[in-house]
Amino acid sequence: MENSIFYQLRKNSGTIWNDYINHPFVKQLGHGTLAKESFKYYLIQDYLFLIQFGRAYALAAYKSENLEEMRSAAAAMDNIINVEIQLHVEFCDGWGIPLDKLTKIPEDLATTAYTRFVLDCGNRGDLLDLMTALAPCVVGYAEIGRNLALIPTSDQENPYNNWIKMYSGDEYQKASKEATNQLDLLFETRSNSARYSSLCSIFNQATRLEVKFWEMAWNHRDSKVINKLATP
Repeated sequence: MENSIFYQLRKNSGTIWNDYINHPFVKQLGHGTLAKESFKYYLIQDYLFLIQFGRAYALAAYKSENLEEMRSAAAAMDNIINVEIQLHVEFCDGWGIPLDKLTKIPEDLATTAYTRFVLDCGNRGDLLDLMTALAPCVVGYAEIGRNLALIPTSDQENPYNNWIKMYSGDEYQKASKEATNQLDLLFETRSNSARYSSLCSIFNQATRLEVKFWEMAWNHRDSKVINKLATP
């Protein structure tokens, strides 16, 4: 697994990857000390984020060069728009954010910057560029989930345990593994020695935008937006 293109890109990113997976938002989430307002704002923006990632996989289908690639992209899009988003809506409702309010909050600039960067990579480049831009999110959350699952806690101690269980669970870990395998296959069929540098740039920028996504939520520890959400 360490020989995969993903882990080469991860290693090349230097401190950027560590800034992402060990951000204070992540650390406090793992210990159950994260401000609930931060987590709620994250949930809202993650809902909007998922919508745009559904579009990204629709673009992946368009950029595919064979039926196998198209089926993979279509399956990912279907899972996002028909399964993940609904689960996310239910999860948000459990945190006091009903759908009618969830859909009224505008995209944060960090959400727009990240998702449009991913779509731009896909529009300008090919499927390998797009999947490279998606990789820090898809595979990074699996690594974060595994790390946080090692922290000794209990459901009573940490209100975020359900989130941790979701990303550390077998289903998501399997999806992460499939994403790294797909990236390897795309790299084998579409890359050359001169292209690695551009893929590193895409990967590093996407990872920086992941950091900004955490910081966005981290900076809403006393958000007036969240207070309004709590008002009937």
